[in-house]
Formats: sequence, C-alpha cells, structure tokens
Amino acid sequence: MIKLKILIKIILLFFLLIFLNQSIQAKGDIKPRNYSLNGHLETLETVWIKDFKKKWLTMNTIKNRLDFRWYPTSFLTAHIGMRNIMNYGQMVGEYYPFFADYAIIDDGYLDLTRLIAKDTSFFIYSTFDRANLEFSKGNFEAKIGRQRINWGINLVWTPNDIFNTFNYFDFDYIERPGCDAIKIQYYTGMTSSAQLAYKINKENKVTFAGLYKFNKWNYDFQFLAGVMEDDIVLGTGWSGQIKGAGFNGEATYFLSKENFSDSTGVLVASAGINYTFKNSLYIHAAFLFNSAGTTGPASMGSILVKQTNISAKNYTRAKYSTFGEISYPITPLIKANLSGMFNPNDKSAYIGPSLDFSLTENIGFLLIGQIFIGDPDTEFGDYGKMFYMRLKWSF
Repeated sequence: MIKLKILIKIILLFFLLIFLNQSIQAKGDIKPRNYSLNGHLETLETVWIKDFKKKWLTMNTIKNRLDFRWYPTSFLTAHIGMRNIMNYGQMVGEYYPFFADYAIIDDGYLDLTRLIAKDTSFFIYSTFDRANLEFSKGNFEAKIGRQRINWGINLVWTPNDIFNTFNYFDFDYIERPGCDAIKIQYYTGMTSSAQLAYKINKENKVTFAGLYKFNKWNYDFQFLAGVMEDDIVLGTGWSGQIKGAGFNGEATYFLSKENFSDSTGVLVASAGINYTFKNSLYIHAAFLFNSAGTTGPASMGSILVKQTNISAKNYTRAKYSTFGEISYPITPLIKANLSGMFNPNDKSAYIGPSLDFSLTENIGFLLIGQIFIGDPDTEFGDYGKMFYMRLKWSF
C-alpha cells in the first residue's frame, strides 16, 4: 500500500510539472496542441432560512475549476482536475469551525484536499478530484488514479454506483466526486463490455467489483458483483424505452461479510421514467426502496451530515422515497424547472424550483431554491429553506 501511495504521488507531481510546462508555451506555436485546458469561474450566493421567524444566514462562494488533459500519444491520456473554493459569510461564522472541517474531508486513499486559510468568517481550500492516467488501445482501456467510476443508471438515486456516489442536492458539482482506483475495461462487442475496478479509501477499506453490460431487446442491461467495503454486493440495472418514454432502474443487494451466513441483507432499488413532449416539455418520476429503511421519522441529522454522508447503501434512512420533476424551455435561452421529493411515511417533502438563463455562449445565470418541509426529525423537516443565485463563466 505504501509503494502504491508513493507511486500515485509521483504520477501526480509529474502531471503538475507537465501542466506548468505546457501552460507557459508561446501562444504562437504552430504545432498542433497535444493538451487542453478548460473549466469555469463562478460566484454563488446562498441564503439559508432555518426559520422565517429567526435569523437568516448568508454565504458567498467563489469557485474556480480547472481540467487539464495531456495527450502524449494516441493511446495515453493524463487528466488533472482541481477545484479552488472560497466560502465567506454568516453561515461560515455560525458553524465555525465545523463548516470548514466538513468541506475539506477527503475520502480518498490520498488526501488531495488542502485548507489554504480559514477564519471565523471565511475559509479557502483546494482539492484535486481528478488525477489519473488512461491507456486506451483497441477494445482495451485501463485507468489508474483519482477518477470517477460511473456505474449508476437512474437519474436521482444510483445504488449500482458503489465506487463514488453523488448527492442529488449538490447541484453545483456537475463533475461529481472521484475516487482513488484502478479500472480496466474491455469492449466485447458494439454494445457490450466488461469492467473490473479496485478502489481503496482513506480508512484502507476496499471496494472491488466487476460489471458486465450488454444490449438485448433494445434495452441496455448490466450486472455487477463484488465487495463494497464491509459488504458483499450483487447488483443489476437496465435502461430502455416504453412507447417513447425513457425507463430505467437499478438494484443492489448488500450482505455483510462478517455475517455472510445470515440471509438478512439490505436491498436498495430505484426506478425512473421520463418523457419529452413535442413542445419540449420534460417530465420525470422516480422511486427508491431501501429494505433497511424506516417507516417512521427519517432524519439524517444536521444539514452538513446530509450533504456528506451519502453512499449507495444509505441515500436515505427512509424505506420509500418518491421523486418528480418537470421542466420547460420558456425561450431558447431560459429554462424553468420544478423538482420535488416526498416521503410517504413521515410526510416530509422537498421542493426545488429553478430558472436557468443562458446570457451568452459561455456565461450562465441560475436562480434555484431548495425548500425542505416537514416536522422535526422527519427526512426533510430539519433543514429549512435555501435559496441560491449563481453567475458562471465557462471556458
């Protein structure tokens, strides 16, 4: 393990040196570039209303993302992706130092997140969520380093995504988290492939699994088997259409390695359907089942825990969760969206309205709300209302 850690650090340092070398090359170089650099710069204003009768808290976030890719040969690609984030305002001070402590948690085998500075009103940190080398030759692909291994199919809850689950409420992180892993893939046909992946986290816990994907009856199917930290996992998923409507789903069964003889495991399954009308109106519905979930109040604790403590096994403490979404392009440059979740047992709900404006080809303006409704200790009852305003420049 120590040798692997040293190797990955050397690879990362090498990539950084390459990045600096390529970035200072003259712009007038007539040779075709064998690298690319893109990303975005944004400002995000947040207002959190825990209780309308009490103090409203605000926070501003300035965020920069950089994605550097280098193509030294036709079959090798190096990728470094980093986020530089500054948060400041009342929310930081109200939850000092816990807000900053949660933000810089790095679940990877390598700690690639660094706190630059912090005080009672602000904190600045940088994190590398991509740092990998990919080999691709014919039908074979291999990748080592920090990467995203995306095995999920459903658009909201992805129990097949055992390597790096994403949080639906983290709308501003479209790239989604990565993990320190090795993945190999072989395409067995035009619509079929086999994958093997190995991940290790900061606690030295291993996730190792294989996935096979194929197409049958105009549906994409997948089956997976392996180990996710303390559990043996078996999973399946599908994606296709029913009379023009997209239909997808996935399920994973988790069985404790320590209690393998005990037939009592945890089944997490999700399914969704979506349809786009001729006038571009889009509707989407999804359902989640967790056999280990509760039919009582399903609170996960503080808003900070809800944002970070997510895995394919515990998207929610609820046994059942439902989701609905509708969106419509008011004009070619303005899109309206309304999404929501509902816990049918504890009767709590989430409502997420948004307006997305395309100001120019690479500048966008977003207004979004995250409104949590419910009694105390219910799934959505302890988080209040959050409203955001974002101006984003992509390059």
